[in-house]
Amino acid sequence: MLVRRSLLLAPLALPLAAQAQEIGSAQRPLRIGVTAGPHAQVIEKVRDIAARDGLVLRIIEFQDFIQPNAALAAGDLDANSYQHQPFLDQQVRDRRLPLVSVGKTLVFPMGVYSRRHRSLAEVPAGGRIAIPNDPTNGGRALVLLAQNGAFRLRDGADFRATVADIAENGRRIRVVELEAAQLPRALDEVEAAAINSNFALQAGLNPVRDSIAIESAGSPYANLIAVREQDRDATWVRRLVAAYQTQEIKDFVQATFGGAVVPAF
Repeated sequence: MLVRRSLLLAPLALPLAAQAQEIGSAQRPLRIGVTAGPHAQVIEKVRDIAARDGLVLRIIEFQDFIQPNAALAAGDLDANSYQHQPFLDQQVRDRRLPLVSVGKTLVFPMGVYSRRHRSLAEVPAGGRIAIPNDPTNGGRALVLLAQNGAFRLRDGADFRATVADIAENGRRIRVVELEAAQLPRALDEVEAAAINSNFALQAGLNPVRDSIAIESAGSPYANLIAVREQDRDATWVRRLVAAYQTQEIKDFVQATFGGAVVPAF
């Protein structure tokens, strides 16, 4: 790692602006991290649009929510596109990551799915419901479950809620916390699971058609493009965001996901 960084820093005689312009070239593609599934599908289309402007993207896929931010902070990525603002804020606070949002992308409404029941009201006493184990998506899932009658949270609870915030649980619902990417595979073992739509779609579940409860269209969890603080005003960042926030991407998302994913720009 030390050798690579010394090579990158070697051309000290070049102006900083000239060095910045090298990002996104054929010699130095812009490295953008995404989670596998819909985020990867959309960024592949963005790559095609960016190429028309001479911006070269290299897409790197991840299977979890933690590594894309760690890789970005370490300098192994130039940007990532997979998370919403509350999750980024939590990561910045907890891990002291120097990352910022530079543009909104998509909303993936979280849904609750079940192979056994047609509604949350059918979940029996003592039944297990799985949720993501990361702080913001776990709290988001608890709010969704509470809104649909699984239990009641304490007054004022929001996406930061934990199981300790369950104030009334007449049916003694048991909440099981699992890694978000594992939730679709857990559906055969639990009564229901609250699943982020990118992982649901990847598993062949359509949030609009298959969920037994779903967030409203006014969900505040818009996903975003993140970069390091030092890069927020770079020319390549503006070009990347411009390539993403186009009517062509809006049309692609609608045609590909049929309303299960919503553009946030």
